[in-house]
Amino acid sequence: MQTPADTPLTTYLIAEQARFYRLAYSYLRQREDALDAVQSAVCRALERQDSLRDPELIRPWFYRILINTCLDALRRRSRVVPLEDWAETGREDPPPPDEDLSRQVEALPLPVSTVIKLRFYEELSLREISEATGSNVNTVKSRLYAGLKRLRISMEGEDIT
Repeated sequence: MQTPADTPLTTYLIAEQARFYRLAYSYLRQREDALDAVQSAVCRALERQDSLRDPELIRPWFYRILINTCLDALRRRSRVVPLEDWAETGREDPPPPDEDLSRQVEALPLPVSTVIKLRFYEELSLREISEATGSNVNTVKSRLYAGLKRLRISMEGEDIT
C-alpha cells in the first residue's frame, strides 16, 4: 500500500523543488514571495491530486498551478501601494548569469516571457508548455518565436517595442 509520501506527485514535488523556486522567483523577484508561491502551489497540487488523470502529465499540470499562483501573487501585489521611503535591502538570491538577458526577458509581454521561461529555463517541451499555460501548441510556438525574435533584436541594440 502506498503512503502519501510514496505517490508519484510527492516524489516529483520533492525532487524538483529547486526548479519550482527558480521559476517562482523569476516571476516574483522576491525570495519570500517565491517561497510562499511554491508552498501554496504544492498545497493546491496535493489538495487537487485526484484531478490529475494521467500521471505522465504531472510536470505541465503542476507548472500550470505554480504559474497561476505566481500570477495571483502579482495581481495582489499590484493592488498594494508601496511606501515612499521603502529602500531595497539588497538581493538575497544570486543574480542570473546573464543579468541583461534576464532583464530583456522580463521586458517581454507576460504570455511571451512565460513561454520563454518554461522552454529555456525549465526545459519543458512545447506540448508541456501548452498544457501548463492552457494555450494550444500553435499559440505557444508563435509566442516562442516572436519572443526570440524580439530578444535577438533587443540584444543587438535595437528597441524591443
